[in-house]
Amino acid sequence: MAGREFLKDKKKEAGMSMEFDRFTGKTLEEALAAACKKKKVTTDQLTYTVVEEKAGFLGIGRTVTIEAYAPADIAVFIHDYIQEYFDNADMDGMCEVLMEKDGDDDFYRVKVDTNCNAVMIGRQGRSLQDFNRLVRTAASSVFKKHVRMMIDINGYKEDRYEKIVRMATRVAQDVRRTKVDAVLEPMPADERKAIHNALANMKDITTKSEGEGVARQLHILYTPGKASE
Repeated sequence: MAGREFLKDKKKEAGMSMEFDRFTGKTLEEALAAACKKKKVTTDQLTYTVVEEKAGFLGIGRTVTIEAYAPADIAVFIHDYIQEYFDNADMDGMCEVLMEKDGDDDFYRVKVDTNCNAVMIGRQGRSLQDFNRLVRTAASSVFKKHVRMMIDINGYKEDRYEKIVRMATRVAQDVRRTKVDAVLEPMPADERKAIHNALANMKDITTKSEGEGVARQLHILYTPGKASE
C-alpha cells in the first residue's frame, strides 16, 4: 500500500479504541496495588477506571475491577503505531521512543531512522508535521488525554532548530539595533518554542506568538530596559 493511502486509512482509525489491562482485587486499593506491581510504577503514575464492582453476599466475595495504563504503555503504543505505518507502507523504518518529563507532564521523544527522508519529511517539513499530528491524535484518542510528543526523522528537527535559532538570533540583533519589531514566518509550535527559549535571556528583546493554527507567527519585540539573565 502506498504511504499516502495508508496515511489516509490511519486518519480514519485515529478514533480507535484498545483494550487496557484489567486488574481485580477485593478493594480498589488491592486492584491498584496489583496494577502497580505489574507495571512497576507508583499509584500516582497510574491512570485507571473502575469498570466493575461486585458487592458479593453480605460483603463476602466483593471485588473491584479496574482498567489501567502507565506512561510506558503510551510509549509502546506510539512505537507500534509508527512501526505498523512503515510495515504497511512497505518503507524501511525503525523508531525509538524516549520518555521525558516536562514539568509535571510526560513527553515522548520519538527518533525515527529511515531511508525515506523525502516522503516522511516533505517540503519544509510539512509531511513530518502531518505525521506528528496523526500519531499524536491517535495516541490522545486511545488514552483519552492530550499526549505530548515529537517525532524526529533522521535528526531533521535538531538540524532545523539550530538553523532557525541562528536566523532568529540575527533578526533579534537587528531589532535591538534598529528598535523596530520583526515578525517571522509561520512555523509549528515546537520551532517557535525553540526560538522563545533561545532568546529568553537576550537583553532588550522579548518574543510572543500571535495568530491561529498554521498561521501562528512569532514576534520579536524591542523591549528597552529588559535585562539579560
